Amino acid sequence: MTVCITRQGAVRGSLSADGVASFLGIPYAAPPFGELRFRPPAPPEPWTGVRDALSYGPTPPRAPYPPPFDALVPEDVRPGEDCLNLNIWTPAPEPGAGLPVMVWVHGGAFQNGSGSTSGYDGGAFARDGVVCVTFDYRLGTDGFLHLPGAPDNRGLLDQVAALRWVRENIAAFGGDPDQVTVFGESAGAMSIGQLLLLDEARGLFRRAILQSGACHHFLPPATATRIAAHLAAKLGIEPTSDAFAEVPLAALIPAQGELRTELNTRPDPALWGEAVLNIMPFEPVKPDLSLPGPDLGVELLIGSTREEYRFFLVPTKRMDAVSEDRLHAMAAAYGLDPDQALPVYRATRPTATPGELLAALATDWFFRLPAIRLAEAVPGSYLYEFGWRSPQYGGRLGACHALDLPFVFDRLHDPRYAALLGPSQPPQTLADAMHGAWVSFAKTGDPGWPAYDTATRTTMMFGTEPVPEADPRPVERALWEGRR
Repeated sequence: MTVCITRQGAVRGSLSADGVASFLGIPYAAPPFGELRFRPPAPPEPWTGVRDALSYGPTPPRAPYPPPFDALVPEDVRPGEDCLNLNIWTPAPEPGAGLPVMVWVHGGAFQNGSGSTSGYDGGAFARDGVVCVTFDYRLGTDGFLHLPGAPDNRGLLDQVAALRWVRENIAAFGGDPDQVTVFGESAGAMSIGQLLLLDEARGLFRRAILQSGACHHFLPPATATRIAAHLAAKLGIEPTSDAFAEVPLAALIPAQGELRTELNTRPDPALWGEAVLNIMPFEPVKPDLSLPGPDLGVELLIGSTREEYRFFLVPTKRMDAVSEDRLHAMAAAYGLDPDQALPVYRATRPTATPGELLAALATDWFFRLPAIRLAEAVPGSYLYEFGWRSPQYGGRLGACHALDLPFVFDRLHDPRYAALLGPSQPPQTLADAMHGAWVSFAKTGDPGWPAYDTATRTTMMFGTEPVPEADPRPVERALWEGRR
């Protein structure tokens, strides 16, 4: 056992055999219920004595993933109101050690996920000389629904509160508050894309790693209002924070899940607006796209997986159901000329089905191009692409969304990732390279390859053997100029 002192009180953590100390379930904000429901996060209450931080805390309320995603990305559910909590792994739980800090923002489409799962265990980062922090934030209705009488983006405000807690307290755990790298995947990376532009987050981190998400995913207020009205109508209430606060969680949580299903099965723009392309009813709310400029003052590492969208199409068997007409319609919806764009994508995929071509288009629109645009906007950024292919689903799952996570966290043998990685032995050398690049970036600002610029467009390709490449798939990239 080991004890550290925070501004709220002392916490007792556990010490592993390899010398890594972990402190779990520490509250960084007050429980967001009762009078604090739909409000900005409030400071946590202090305590006397020594508080045990030996097990993960409660998780925010959320609907479960629908099948088959519930098996691909299994979740842990721990009930309780004190759900705005964080976890710390450190090799030097003492003031003055001055180690770099990495703070993880989990993904889950702003409706699922948790920072307190074995897949995000930060022990490998601590083993390599980094203090690692994970945390939970409000999701779905409580975190992101646009409601009159409530501040927008409450989940983002929770993230700011967690980062502020880190700045104020991490030195006690051996961390340097001036050497914080925030990193996240999917909705976590999309959150970071918004934190880069948020005044409240300024000065809370020095570096950022955005995996499979950047600045392009948000809902304009009009669309967010429409989605709130849909959910309110489903519950038979007015779309206000007071009305939603009266709905029991036992009724609200299933309704959130039904809303997501309806958006996916009936993606009608007349009903859902821009959300039919993002396929997420809960997202940060803002009026329009904005990118940081060259004076951002935050060093960036940005990237995506090679075949992101297969994650959403292959397990559901939707990829085999895509017709040529549907492919053309989606290319047009993404802002491309189908007659111009589809032959370009087919040229490098001559045997691809319409569903496989849609997966390639959607990967670029959803993930790859936002990463490139952010790298273009902030000179000196580093770009990567993850290309190792999973053997699952007869090899069709490919280098899909979320497949990079066990490599980044060096958790290839964690049961949480078994459904993604499959029974074959994934390459530990790739985990060593990718995890090592993240650690190097957090320590020095340099992951180990040249920065991205519009002349060379150097991108680290994390395949079986990591190799930097100049401007991967340039003709396909050029199709999106002025469109994404």
